[in-house]
Order: sequence, then structure tokens, then C-alpha cells
Amino acid sequence: MKPSPMSRFLQRCFALAAALLLWLPLATAATAPAPAALSAQDKAELQQIAAYLNNIHTMYARYRQAASGGASTGQLWILRPGRMRFEYDAPNPVSLFADGTYIYYWDKQLNQVSQVALKATPAWFLLRDHISFDDVIVTGMEHGQGTIRVAVVENAQPDAGTLTMVFAENPLALRQWTVVDQQGKTTTVSLSDVQFGIPVDAKIFQYQDPSAGSHRER
Repeated sequence: MKPSPMSRFLQRCFALAAALLLWLPLATAATAPAPAALSAQDKAELQQIAAYLNNIHTMYARYRQAASGGASTGQLWILRPGRMRFEYDAPNPVSLFADGTYIYYWDKQLNQVSQVALKATPAWFLLRDHISFDDVIVTGMEHGQGTIRVAVVENAQPDAGTLTMVFAENPLALRQWTVVDQQGKTTTVSLSDVQFGIPVDAKIFQYQDPSAGSHRER
């Protein structure tokens, strides 16, 4: 049966709400999370992960975003430091991008845009100039079948929410991240077709008001 217009509308709303969890400041809770007890080997592995992330300068990937309300797919570009873009596959008309200072949420169909400071979002950990686990709280570190899961919260907002990154272990590679807010809302972004060191035009991370006639589709 073909989905009704209302069904498609609700699916789009769920997908957009899930997307915003990565970018919007998370609600605070009453108590800060306790740091995980890390072994010397854990700390050495965290240094290796930080070095790996710091060596990412440009990246392209396909992604699948999953949340309780539904799933969506699209393309992702990163230009570190500070810049990232999510371009959702049709029929979702949304782009989410960081220009180094702000995160922009742009609905091209409605011609509406909103913004929030990049440093106030979970995305900041992956995009900042120097990534280190020394200035965040590591709340968990687990080893699975060829994977490492690392959960962190920001020192500046220790009770704001959790970012969990999943890495393939051998060779080390970022495969997924999950954001969980204090209400238990979860968004997971899984990566595929990952490419590093590719040329990326910095202009794709800049929002230009389409009403001024200066924005070109990318």
C-alpha cells in the first residue's frame, strides 16, 4: 500500500527530529556521570584513537541514520577543523552543516533555516582542532568483536548527554556514533563507503541565504 501524505509527513518529522539530536544542545540532568575506571591499556588506546581522529582532515561517507521514529540515509562530508555537512537523500529536503562557528539546519522545501553555536553541540568533539580525551569525561570503554566503543561527555556540560563512538579495531576506523540525551532519545549514525584525504570545497559548508540569489545547489 502506498504511504499516505500524512504518513510521509510524520516519517519526515521523525527523521528530522532524530537528525537534530546530533546538532542541538542536549538537556541537562541533575547529576554528572561518573568517569569510567580505565586501565593503562585503555588509556594507551584512547591516545591512539585521538591520534587517528586528529589525522582526519577531509572525509566523505554515505550514512544511515536511525532513531526510534525512523531511518534516513544520505551523504556526509567533513573538513576539519570545524566543518561538516549532512545532505539527506530525497525526498528529505534537509541539509545540516557546520561552518566552523555555527550549525545550520536548512529545509530547502520550506526555505527555512535555524542555527546554533557549534561548540554547544555533541558534534564539536569530532570537529574541533585538537581532539583529546584528556579534556572530556570518558564514561565507558568497551571491546567487542573487533570493535572499540568509547562514550564521552563534555567537561563543560558533564550532565548534558553522551556521545558514543564505535571504531573498527584492526585497522582502527570510525564506523558509527550514537547520541543519547538525558530523556533517553537516541540517534545512531552508521558510516559506509568512507573516503579520507579527498579534495573538499570549503564552500559547501557555508550557508548563503537563497532569497538573496547567491546560493547554488551542491
